[in-house]
Formats: sequence, structure tokens, C-alpha cells
Amino acid sequence: MPHDDAPGSAREILTPSQLNQLVRDLLEDALPRVWIEGELSNVAKPASGHLYFTLKDAGAQVRCAMFRPRSGWLRFRPEGGMQVLVRGRVSLYAPRGDFQLIVDHMEEAGEGALRRAFEELKARLQAEGLFDPERKRPLPRFPGRIGVITSASGAAIHDVLSVLARRYALAEVEVLAVPVQGREAPPAIEAMLRKASRAGRYDVLLLTRGGGSLEDLIAFNDEGVARAIHACEVPVVSAVGHEVDFSIADFVADVRAPTPSAAAELVVPDRRELLSHLGNLRNRMQAWIQRRQQQHMQALDVLMSRLQAQRPQQRLVQGEEKLHALHARLVRSMQGNLDARAARNAQSRTRLRGVHPRQRLVDLGRTANGQRDRLQSAMLQTLERRRSDCVSLRRALNAVNPLAVLERGYAIVFDESGHTVRSVQAVAPDAILEARLHDGILKLRHIADPPAPGTTGPDADLPESR
Repeated sequence: MPHDDAPGSAREILTPSQLNQLVRDLLEDALPRVWIEGELSNVAKPASGHLYFTLKDAGAQVRCAMFRPRSGWLRFRPEGGMQVLVRGRVSLYAPRGDFQLIVDHMEEAGEGALRRAFEELKARLQAEGLFDPERKRPLPRFPGRIGVITSASGAAIHDVLSVLARRYALAEVEVLAVPVQGREAPPAIEAMLRKASRAGRYDVLLLTRGGGSLEDLIAFNDEGVARAIHACEVPVVSAVGHEVDFSIADFVADVRAPTPSAAAELVVPDRRELLSHLGNLRNRMQAWIQRRQQQHMQALDVLMSRLQAQRPQQRLVQGEEKLHALHARLVRSMQGNLDARAARNAQSRTRLRGVHPRQRLVDLGRTANGQRDRLQSAMLQTLERRRSDCVSLRRALNAVNPLAVLERGYAIVFDESGHTVRSVQAVAPDAILEARLHDGILKLRHIADPPAPGTTGPDADLPESR
């Protein structure tokens, strides 16, 4: 096989930009995001807001860049000499060919490492089911003996003992002293948990300490302590640090309390509430006893009544009372029958009187008188109605009577045949006419041409008609 530089072979020639781009792509594709811990140096933050620095250790260094807005999210101010933990991806700055790390997260190395270990252990134990709510056990309501696993000289034990004495002095409290800080703390706490579980003398265990930093609480974020709590046969209450502090022990324990004092309040009842509850129970018991006494007294009264009822003297008295009652019922029944027969007889007499001939005649006479009165009233009403009709007809007839018109000065002219003359043209000359007035008839003659004024004729005595 010929080499690339052999005569006649094709050469692939790259520019520096192409080479750097190729190397950058190979680095970014081949390497995942990495966590690196080191010391800060050459820290620079120009006006652009980006952050440039070098991360080094005793043997090497690497250039780093953290761009906006992630550089503005930092909770501390990066300075040279600080030990930090960063997360980022490996890359190459192509224009200069500089190998660099593009950072997307930075935290201070001390607490940051502890926090990372805390989160990793928490995720692993949660995946195994140590935090499942189903395995949480309820606390006893009235614990007889309480084991407090804590430091004998810390402030937490004084708070716990004070609250327990005030709320529930009946419980016996044993302080199981262990160191709560330092290297010896985790194995000592683990051993005490296992010892208390095997002892079988405690009703509940209280694991507690006061507040502090994440490093101070490291003993309660130990895996061995967490598994000892999980394996413990006694319910465990965890109260580590302040209210805002959470530890692995809090997640594994059956109950988590925000403070030691709150944990003491959780494991025992309140004396005042118990006294109030006992008072209520006493009142309820007294009321129940009183009700039972009343019920028994009523039952006794019933039994005494039944006993009295079974005595011979009482039975005789009852028989006599029953006999009197039956006699009274018999008397009432007989009197009721007599009253019913008397009522029926009275009804029969009333009916007989109603059908007697004399009474019948009286009833018929009353009926005839009533009918006569109704007939007279009907006749008078009919006559009055007919009279009113006649008056109305007379008025109507007078309204159309021609004689009534004649009384106002008019006349009706008849020819010799008795026909009414309605026009002068229908009358022959010298015809004899009759003019009917309201008080008689007037004879007339029709003259065709009237004589000249001052002349007289043989018929001049007749009135002129036109």
C-alpha cells in the first residue's frame, strides 16, 4: 500500500484553521463533561462579563473560560489562589490553537466536594429504597423508655431533656453519649444504633445534635450511619442541625424533626393534653355510668311491676277491674241499642206523618197556592210585557202615520178614482179632486189656465188647485 507522500499519491492539505477546527471537533465529540478540582490563577473578568482563568495543580495547568450568563450566577467572587471545583467540556480555541476548558459550573472545592458526595449518596440510597415512605414506622404514643443518641456535652441534650421533663415526666430517658463531630463520630454513632437496637429496651431512639456547617454535619451524612438507621428495630427520630439543615439521617429515619426541641415534642405527648383527655374520659365514664344506672333502675322498676302483677291479690284486683269494665261496656252497649231503636222509631213516625192523607192534602194545598201565586205573577209579567210592546208599536206606527204629517199643515190630494195625485201633469183640466187635511176633506177643481186677475167665472167659489 503506497504512503500518502509516495510519488503519484493525492495529498490532503489542511490549513491551520482547518486543523484547529478538526481537533476541536474531535475533542468535543470524544470527551464528555468533566469535573476538575484545582487552584485558580490569572483570573480576568473583562467588560464583556466573561470570566477567563487558569486552573492548575502542582504538575500542570489548563486554560478555562466561563461565559455569560453563567459567570454571573456564581455565589462567590473567584480570586487567585482559591481552591475550586469546576464542571465543563474540553475544547480548543481555534484562532490561537489553545487547549481550554469551557466551564458551566464552579463551586468552592471544600463544601462543594462534600455537597457532591452528599447528593451522590442520597441518590444511591434513594434508589435502593431506604427513603421509601412505606417503610416508615409510626412512633409509640406513650413511650416508656427513650434513648437519646447525642453528645453528652452539647446544647442539644439540654434542650431535649428540658422538653421531655416538661411534657411527659413518666418516660425514662437514657442519654447514649457519642461524639457527633470528627472522624470517630460516624463509627461511634453506627455502633450505638446497632447496640440500642439489639438491647430491646427502648421504645424510640432520638438521634440529634445542634446546627453547623455541612462539614460539621458530615457524621450524619455517612453511609454506615444511614444503613444502621435503616436496620434499626426501634423507630428512629432524626433532628440534626437547624430547621433548614437536611442530612442523610433525616431521609432514612422514620420521622424527621427540624430541631432537637421539636424532636422531643414529637416523641412524647403533652402532659396538659393528656390531663385534658383524661378529664374528658372521666366525664364520659361518669356519664356512661349514670346512664347505665338509670337503665338498670328502669329495668328494675319494670321487673317489680311484673312481680306485683303476678301476685294473687293483684290478679284478683285486676279481675275485678276487668269485670267492672265488661259490665260498663255491656251497659253502654245496651243503652246504645235502645237509643238506636228509639231513633229509628222516631224516623218511622216522622215518615208516617209525612204520608198521612190529611198531611198530604195540606201539602197539596200549599203546592196549589204556590202554583197559583206563580201563575198570577207570570200573567202580570206577560201583560206588562205585552202592554210595553203595544206602546212601542204605537209609537212606531205614529212615526210612519201620514195623518201625523197632515197635522203639520200638509195635505194629500186624491183624484176621482181615489188615487193619490203625485204630479200636476197627471190631472186633467177641470178634474174634481179631494184634498185631505188633518181635520177633514176639501173638494177642489183643477184649472188649466187661471183667469186673469179680477175676472170671475161660474166656478169661482172653488179654491184653486195647482
